[in-house]
Amino acid sequence: MIKVIPLKSKPEMRYPSRALGWFTCPDCYVIAILLVIAGFFVFSAVGLRGQQTTSSVASFPLDSVAGLEVFNGKAQVATYRGRRGVHLTAPLGRSDLEDNESVHAFVAGVDFRDGTIEADVAGTPLLGAPADARGFIGIDFRSQEHGARTESIYLRPTNGRADDQLRRNHSVQYDSMPDFPWFRLRKESPGVYESYTDLEAGAWTHMKIVVSGTKAALYVNGSNQPCLIVNDLKLGETHGQVGFWAQWSTDAYFSNLTIRSDR
Repeated sequence: MIKVIPLKSKPEMRYPSRALGWFTCPDCYVIAILLVIAGFFVFSAVGLRGQQTTSSVASFPLDSVAGLEVFNGKAQVATYRGRRGVHLTAPLGRSDLEDNESVHAFVAGVDFRDGTIEADVAGTPLLGAPADARGFIGIDFRSQEHGARTESIYLRPTNGRADDQLRRNHSVQYDSMPDFPWFRLRKESPGVYESYTDLEAGAWTHMKIVVSGTKAALYVNGSNQPCLIVNDLKLGETHGQVGFWAQWSTDAYFSNLTIRSDR
């Protein structure tokens, strides 16, 4: 609070005296200085409030399938390696082993633009899966039309410790549907949208995806450094649902989903 110092009665001086200069009223100087200081702090506080980003956090332990919108398969609660989570499975009786169709589960009521998505995932190829199955498993974000339009970052768990260095270099992948599937990105920009990180097939793996504008970064298993950086998300600065997915040939589990939306 500013303390106002009462002024003593003085003869009115419309202009400063040449003899006394601007020190005619010392009390006025004290008040003026206090007002300037107070104004500085007020405007600084207003400026800081204007620059703050608000965040909302939603956590989903995934110990229930309530609130999940599942497509091309089914979701059920299961315990895997000592942890409860959602198990995604494709329909039985697929006759085409080359079918690359994926199973998706989206969280109802979430509209995500920028922020951070974290989840624990575990994927490994099913028994009898094709030789080129990698345990494909990942996270969709800014998804629209039930995943027909979506940004996605995913893992190829069996590549993480392969003896072939080229396969290791394809351990994590970004793609964007419908126009930029992984094979187009690899052909047109080799090595730009995929990279290496250490992965163990079938083990619980922590994924953290940080999204801002047209950029995204993937952090794996608590690393302080991203293993994949995307500087040009193909759908642009849009928004949509958050979900998770696995290829039909993957034994896929998901747990502890957290979504922090920045506004």
